[in-house]
Amino acid sequence: MRNYSLFLILLICGIITAQNKKKQDADAIKKMCGCFEVTFNFAETFNYSQDSLYKPSKVKVDKGLEWAQLVTDEKDKIVIQHILQVGDPTKPYIVKHWRQDWLYENQDLYVYNSDNKWNYVQKSQKEVDGQWTQKVYQVDDSPRYEGSATWVHVDGKSYWENTTPAPLARREYTIRSDYNVLLRGNRHEITAYGWLHDQDNHKLIRAENAEDVLLAKEKGYNVYKKVDDNRCQAAADWWKEHQNKWAIVRAKWDEVYAKNKDLKLKKKVDNKVLFKHLFDDKVTQAQDINPIIDAFVKRP
Repeated sequence: MRNYSLFLILLICGIITAQNKKKQDADAIKKMCGCFEVTFNFAETFNYSQDSLYKPSKVKVDKGLEWAQLVTDEKDKIVIQHILQVGDPTKPYIVKHWRQDWLYENQDLYVYNSDNKWNYVQKSQKEVDGQWTQKVYQVDDSPRYEGSATWVHVDGKSYWENTTPAPLARREYTIRSDYNVLLRGNRHEITAYGWLHDQDNHKLIRAENAEDVLLAKEKGYNVYKKVDDNRCQAAADWWKEHQNKWAIVRAKWDEVYAKNKDLKLKKKVDNKVLFKHLFDDKVTQAQDINPIIDAFVKRP
């Protein structure tokens, strides 16, 4: 009887500890919300090309103001929509940017393969115990990359690290065709000034039935400095005006992802990429949105 009571006490303590840890994780994730001055830094560090004429990508440094809107805050799911605000502060230009979903102990992932293909992977419960999956989406809410890992809180630091394959970054895919997969080493760290997206990336050449070939390595260092939310008021207002449309888009993509099968997307339909279809101001309702997304989706 005494051993049973001790077991119950240990079990309850373990449950409470896990609940506290989960809340600490969620609090860290939500600190990525708000208005931020962002500096995007990318530099190719090493190249392994056998081509003597190989030219590395130029160092890229960009700045902007970004609004990170908390869209969903549920027990096991946190959704953050990023919106860029650029140009004249009195008449800013608003751009719907990337989106990140965080799912607790999620077992279903779409892992990028290459050439606009994602492989469906189901992890075991044991593999994802205590972990959060970060799912990153394109500006049109189509898939980009995702990975699962544990948030770490130690020595006054809170961070999450994962390595996962992804398509070429937008800054590269229109100018580079000598590689087709970006293996992303992502570290999200909460800091005193806001948060940091630290990246160690590998540019890979991937072919069917062959080992990946490393073409080059890249360092990414994106600093998100928290500023007064009022500075992003235009972006916040834009989201209020357009959030219903993008809720419909997300719902349609959720139907696609829920099939839990490998996914391949067409690059263009009617000679236009997906975001150009969906960014059309006339496309606002499900009867407009759903056929567009269906036209881009094809199962391998």
